[in-house]
Amino acid sequence: MKQYILAAAALTMLSGAAMAQTILTANIEPATTWVRNFNPFNQTSSRQSTLDFIYEPLVIFNRFDSNKPVYRLAESFKLSDDLKSIDFKLRPNLKWSDGQPLTSADVKFTYDYLKKFPALDFVSIWTFITDVQAVDAQTVRFTLANPSSLAAEQLSQLPIVPEHVWKDVADPVTYANENPVGSGPLTEVPRFTGQTYDQCRNPNYWDGEHLKIDCMRFPQLADNNQILTATADGTLDWGVSFIPDIDNVYVSKDPDHYHYWYSPSSMVAFLFNLETSNEANKKAFNDVKFRRAVSMALDRKTMIDVAGYGYPTLNEDPGLMGELYKSWADPSVKADFGKFAAYDADAAKALLDEAGYLDKDGDGLRDNPDGSKISFSIIVPNSWTDWIDTVNIAIEGMQAVGIDAKIETPEEAVWTSDLIDGKFDAAINSLPASASPYYPYKRAFSASDKGKTRFTAQRWFNPDVEDLVTQFTHTADLDRQKQVMNKAQRIVAENMPVIPVFNNPNWYQYNTKRFTGWSTKENPFVNPSISVK
Repeated sequence: MKQYILAAAALTMLSGAAMAQTILTANIEPATTWVRNFNPFNQTSSRQSTLDFIYEPLVIFNRFDSNKPVYRLAESFKLSDDLKSIDFKLRPNLKWSDGQPLTSADVKFTYDYLKKFPALDFVSIWTFITDVQAVDAQTVRFTLANPSSLAAEQLSQLPIVPEHVWKDVADPVTYANENPVGSGPLTEVPRFTGQTYDQCRNPNYWDGEHLKIDCMRFPQLADNNQILTATADGTLDWGVSFIPDIDNVYVSKDPDHYHYWYSPSSMVAFLFNLETSNEANKKAFNDVKFRRAVSMALDRKTMIDVAGYGYPTLNEDPGLMGELYKSWADPSVKADFGKFAAYDADAAKALLDEAGYLDKDGDGLRDNPDGSKISFSIIVPNSWTDWIDTVNIAIEGMQAVGIDAKIETPEEAVWTSDLIDGKFDAAINSLPASASPYYPYKRAFSASDKGKTRFTAQRWFNPDVEDLVTQFTHTADLDRQKQVMNKAQRIVAENMPVIPVFNNPNWYQYNTKRFTGWSTKENPFVNPSISVK
């Protein structure tokens, strides 16, 4: 799922210089040209300014502030004592951007719509609920498939859409929704070209009185290098991209106005498609010894220092906890399996030898024990220069132990589509940061999400892990949740379905020349990133 920010909250806090129309310029995603697609359920080609800015969820939870709920369309929620149902109460007098009333009927319609068109359901919400009712015009009740202490957070992952628009859409999966009717702060699109587009004020936004800007402008920037130029010359007010040597190339140009704040965020990992159509590669990929050997061939420290300029945080936790979830990590898991998540080229060679991955045909590269050829490409978006450098360092490590790996750099949308559809052999990917490890585990290892999001791209599913993830939600007791997560991380560490290397920072640069009131380390009222990395 594209990473949520507290967009509406941020835009009501920002203040700008007095002008006829305040326009905040941001980079939101690298692209060679803009495609006019504002379908909030589309995981590959919709604009990232769709979620939150055009379609608001019921609630957003701020992991930067103890997971505090920030109410959007809903003004409150109440979970039943038995954790089997939850009521959301909508704000009074909500309207869609076209002036039509926004009521509980629209919320019910949205969730029923996902049941009718399961391809739209990118969080598999109907494995989590059994029924949704519009109790009255402002109240929606969800009946849960299992008791869940996290019901509000799980249900709020989805945007709400207007029934009067979407009920007549013949094919909502391919629908581009070029002229959206939404509920968020910036729903109007007065200008859209291949090089730039504007999103402007919703005339019926529920919190329009406090909205401090009129429009956001998104210039088309193809890659990190172009983004760097636009950030450093002051074109961008809000940046969410990797910038090498940021203190020298950005901050030093205007220390009074150019700032950044980086915090540990999404886990970056390498993975193999365990269901690849290449049968020879599939044999190796499905052998945990091969995956462990590849992991030990990866020089994570060099990736961080060279590709990431020292900004990422090392992640050598086979249970995927890392620095972000260190309070959840079971030390015994790392003691038992940690050696497989640390760089050791000699140990990688020894494990490959032991498992029978030898050079059978004399070409200097290792083959399967049966002699079949192992050769694969690692896919990475062509605009993400830091990740490209990371993949090249990984390939050097693999080749050094005799594994035939190469790099392939598709467009970001193609990379995403290939991960979702399973049309690749190996890839670098990430899992979004959350308040607890429940969410990355749920996103990565739920069989019901296969083919819906890029987070299940490895196609590794374990019924015991899925059961434990469900058990996590059955209690609000932290000790019990940790017991459950200890069991789950041990299974994951033993099987190594993904290979963690580091945690990206929350990429975020801000320019106070035209706007103030930004989220900062001292005042983290929102998660300020709109990046999918």
